[in-house]
Parts: sequence; structure tokens; C-alpha cells
Amino acid sequence: MLKQERQELILDILNNEKKIISSEISNRLNVSEDTIRRDLKELDNKKLLRRVHSGALCLGPPITSFEKRQSFDNEIKSKLAKKAASLLTENSIILIDGSTTNSHIINYIPLDFCCTIITNSPDIAQKLMNHNNIEVIILGGTLYKQSMISLGISTINTLSKMRIDTYIMGIYNIDSVSGISVPTLEEALLKQKMASISAEVIGLVTYDKLETISNHIIVPASDLSYLITNTSSKSIKEKYESAGTNIVSIEE
Repeated sequence: MLKQERQELILDILNNEKKIISSEISNRLNVSEDTIRRDLKELDNKKLLRRVHSGALCLGPPITSFEKRQSFDNEIKSKLAKKAASLLTENSIILIDGSTTNSHIINYIPLDFCCTIITNSPDIAQKLMNHNNIEVIILGGTLYKQSMISLGISTINTLSKMRIDTYIMGIYNIDSVSGISVPTLEEALLKQKMASISAEVIGLVTYDKLETISNHIIVPASDLSYLITNTSSKSIKEKYESAGTNIVSIEE
């Protein structure tokens, strides 16, 4: 088998199974582990996958602007958001960080719902304008325009004085073994802080983000009280349940 054919086959397997284990693939393709490791290194350099210690993971969706992401997968995002909204409790303190999926949640919170919502997203804060029984607290900091959220030490310091009942985390990448990750260190540190002060954490994840990894790990997948997603894959669900994550599929 030529190297190009082998690497194309590796990418096909990765796309179908979401994860490559070097020792397993070397047996399946009848080549040495060293050959597979070299292939994975080349494919990683071409940004076609992400190498990890034992093999490789899929790359997540491309990092684009907040504005562009608002036009992607809106039907699925709405279904995820509707499920998340059904888990919210009145008279509680809810933290919602910025993401295009999280912004859909406001559409499913009744106008007479009573709670406090804290957010670092100007978009989410603005959408709560007509919810008269919701106290809205906007976290300050430096505006990260790529994601339209506030970041920085002042944001983290403000959170140090808070205790949250429910945190709805925007998720870029999540892997059942490596955990939840993001491309930037500042955002990872902020999300770590948000999770640490919250009694429960809910993550909303479209299928293309499952079993993917980025540069900076936030928390293990098991730190999520609920992982709401649109997968019906039994193998994916088993991976997360084995990792201690309560996975909720909107496809059921």
C-alpha cells in the first residue's frame, strides 16, 4: 500500500470512528507502529488531525468569527438549547458563558421566568432585555472579538466572589479521555474558574465537536453534570458514560 493511500485510509477511519489508536491501526493496516506514528505526524503537520500520546483525534470545527458561527447548524443548536432550558430552575443563579449555541437558550426561557443570570456575553445579555423577572449581571473584562465575550483577570476576580447553581458552558472541543478544551489559554482559565464555583455544569455540544481536542484543557468530561448533544451513536455514548459523563441525546 502506498503512503498516500494509507494516510487516506487513516483519515477515513478517523472520520468514522472519531479516534485513532496507533497500536490498533498498525495491526489493521499490517504496518509497524513507527510507520503509523510517522503518518500521524505528517497528517498533524498538515492540520488534518490532532496527534495525542496514543494516536490521534479529530480536529474540531474550524475557528471562525462569532458572526459566521451564528449561521451554522441553527436547527440543531435550537434543539440543544431547548433541552438545556428545560433543566433550569427558577429562583436560582445561572451562569451562561458566550457561544452561539448558548445564545439560543434565551429563546426557550419563559418571559416570566424568575432567576439571576450572569454572563460574559453581550449578545446573551441583550437578548434578556424583555425578561423582566431575570436579574442580569454582565461580567466585565477585555472583549475578545473572535467569540464576543469578556475575558481576563478582572473577569476571573469578579467570579471569585460568586457561587453559581448552574453553569452552562460553551464548548469548542470535547474528548471522553482528554476532557474539554479550547484554543486559547485565557478562555481555558476563565472556564476553569466558572466550573469551579458551580454546583452543576451543563455542556451543549454538536456532534462535530465530540471526540475532538484543542490546545488547552479546561476540565475532564466527567465534570459535566449533563452533556447535551445530537448524537445517536451507541459507541460515542458508551465512551462518555464510561468516563462518568451523563450524556443526554436530543435524537432519542
